[in-house]
Amino acid sequence: MITTHTDVVGSLLRPTGLLRAREDRATGRLDAAAFKRIEDDAVDAAVRLQEEAGMTVATDGEMRRLSFQSQMTEAVAGFGEWDLDAFLWGDWRGDERVGDRSRQRPEDLAVESTLRQRRFLSVEEFVYLRARVAGGTTAKVTLPSPSLFASFWDPERSAGAYATLDAFLGDVADLLRAEVAELARLGADYLQLDAPHYPLLLDPATRAFYEARGGGWQDWLARGIELDNAVMDAAPGVTFGFHLCRGNQASRWLVEGGYDPIAEPIFQGTKAHRLLLEYDDERSGSFAPLARVPADKMVVLGLVTTKSSRAETPEWLETQVREAARYVDLERLALSPQCGFATSVEGNRVTEAVERRKLAVLRETAERVWG
Repeated sequence: MITTHTDVVGSLLRPTGLLRAREDRATGRLDAAAFKRIEDDAVDAAVRLQEEAGMTVATDGEMRRLSFQSQMTEAVAGFGEWDLDAFLWGDWRGDERVGDRSRQRPEDLAVESTLRQRRFLSVEEFVYLRARVAGGTTAKVTLPSPSLFASFWDPERSAGAYATLDAFLGDVADLLRAEVAELARLGADYLQLDAPHYPLLLDPATRAFYEARGGGWQDWLARGIELDNAVMDAAPGVTFGFHLCRGNQASRWLVEGGYDPIAEPIFQGTKAHRLLLEYDDERSGSFAPLARVPADKMVVLGLVTTKSSRAETPEWLETQVREAARYVDLERLALSPQCGFATSVEGNRVTEAVERRKLAVLRETAERVWG
């Protein structure tokens, strides 16, 4: 199991040149080969940033993705029409500079044909990243939790392809099982499932959305965890992280509340080895639910916020870690940002200098706490 005391969640700020190149590629002003070189350069810079900050785990910054979960819809045919709003919708709050704005689930969002894989989701990401990280740095790939795609199933429009939501999510899970098996074959030893939809169950409106698709929200959560575990079972020997957050987009958030209602089923039910938990402000509640984490799991405390330029100090972070150690043994704790710096191409309202500083303080604190 990966036992490092620092971690990164996944995404980093996209360089301006990459964002411009994505637009040029979409309009045909840039060919595929030229765009791929720009992507590669952005990944190279992301790896340098993480290693210079002292991280022992590095991702490719999700530079090749529109959103943290978009590699699924890009690699697999059958999801129908989708855009960024398909992944990020709800009552966004929290950034006065851009204003709070609500994004509703697109009405035409529906899987209308049986899913068909066109390519692997993240194998290219891993193979390229593996060749770029230095010795002693673990290359990490993030993947979406299968049940995150429940919003793509519509009871009426999807019925011709999938009579039930469970049948649809079963196919999504099978695609992810094949993905992790291939990543493991290629040497990946740290994979992460992103499951922000589980903390969103703290919101009554989100619970109602899932319950409208059949069963209580507790039943929905249990089925989701079952699918997550099936994905992880496809790669024995690989360390799995499991990331939970409350929404992260353009420095905004979707829901607040402690982990208490979902702690036991998730912390004890998932087969993941490392729980990456959002804990950067009072919206996350107390550390008390950590008492329900089994002794065979590590907890990665997302204490460093990616949503603002707040300057966390090693002293403050150590105080928080020591408080969490009342519930989880200190050696089973680690530190990370609370989420990615750019859940989608629409990154958070921080600069790369702030991003670099926040990664560096993780290393400084780890040295202070764990030596």
